Parts: sequence; C-alpha cells; structure tokens
Amino acid sequence: MLRILYFAWLRDRLGRPGETLPMGADVHSVQDLIDQLRARGGPYGEIFAKPELIRVAVNQSFATIDAPIAANDEIAFFPPVTGG
Repeated sequence: MLRILYFAWLRDRLGRPGETLPMGADVHSVQDLIDQLRARGGPYGEIFAKPELIRVAVNQSFATIDAPIAANDEIAFFPPVTGG
C-alpha cells in the first residue's frame, strides 16, 4: 500500500488530506503514480495534468517525478513554496 498525502490547494481541490492506495503492478516511480492518479479524471485529472506545477516528497524527502517508489512508501504532493 502507498500512503498518499495532499497539501494546500491540492487537498482543497480533492476534498481530502490523503488516501491509502494499493500499489499497482505497473507503478514503479512517482511519474507512474501521477499517471495512475491523473487517469481517475475529475479533479485528479486536472491537478495532475501539469505535474511540473507540483512538488513531491517520498518518505519525507524531496524527490523528482522519476524517483522510484515501493510498497509502504509515503508520497506527499504539494505546491511549490517560496520563502521571504
């Protein structure tokens, strides 16, 4: 199972802070997970249509969309943030 967390406007658009999903046999990277989520359509399709606008962390470490993922990983999606 994968633990997926959504933050900020992603959480607001999806109406949930996160979810637990079974890891599909064809999911090996963050990009594969994004493709799976986007295929759900609706708000998922809209949010993940432009993955370059989303940042990701795998097991609480910043990652890129080509980062590998494995069963029991935690994947967090959030918007880019800037400090002041």
